[in-house]
Amino acid sequence: MVRILAKRIIPCLDVKDGRVVKGINFANFKDAGDPVELAKYYNEQGADELSFLDITASYENRKIIIDIIRKVAQEVFIPLSVGGGINSIGIIRDLLNAGAEKVSIGTSAVSNSKLIKEASKKFGSQAIVVSLDVKKVEEKKWTIYVKGGRENTNLDSLSFAKKMEKFGAGEILLNSIDKDGTKSGYDIELNKKFSEELNIPIIASGGAGKLEDLKEVLTQGKADAALAASIFHYKKYTIKEVKEYLQKNNVRVRL
Repeated sequence: MVRILAKRIIPCLDVKDGRVVKGINFANFKDAGDPVELAKYYNEQGADELSFLDITASYENRKIIIDIIRKVAQEVFIPLSVGGGINSIGIIRDLLNAGAEKVSIGTSAVSNSKLIKEASKKFGSQAIVVSLDVKKVEEKKWTIYVKGGRENTNLDSLSFAKKMEKFGAGEILLNSIDKDGTKSGYDIELNKKFSEELNIPIIASGGAGKLEDLKEVLTQGKADAALAASIFHYKKYTIKEVKEYLQKNNVRVRL
């Protein structure tokens, strides 16, 4: 018997200067609220997880804001995944000790791939998410960008994701820069390709604008989880509305 896992709905809190922000194509950021208050709200709403990204930590070459993580972790009772500027075993340990259940590693996964291998051995694959910011360069080919989408590595994203799976990553957070903040729907082709070629869960990110978009990426795109920001931060939909819609459309979710 094949065990079908419930699909996850994950609000994403992009944090800059201690506030939650939302941009378009990784630029033009607008304030969206206080991270602790939003985290509490999503916890009460029934989110399956929270993704917390300190979006300028890598670019500004500084440590992630651990005190905010600690405050958020005290207020929520769902898994908290934290990313941004994570480049050492010590920082990973500090974040897990502060209450994060998972860490999301992007720029350092590219510049120091051995960190993924070492971290997954030390803390377990379930705690290590590799976050890839990708842009389409040609048909069925996406390259990885680092430092908050500012720098093109020219690395093929799918080949790199397979390497990360071998190194012990537990999940891939797949961020489409082309779709980020556009509300035009997820990159279905991208998520489908990764979901079919990898054996670890794919979290789709970038482009959620309407209920159908989430259904499409979880069914046609075959993603294991859908991450969204704008539709939740600006109260277009509640998580309950999203989950009820998905359930009515035969997508298994936890209500």
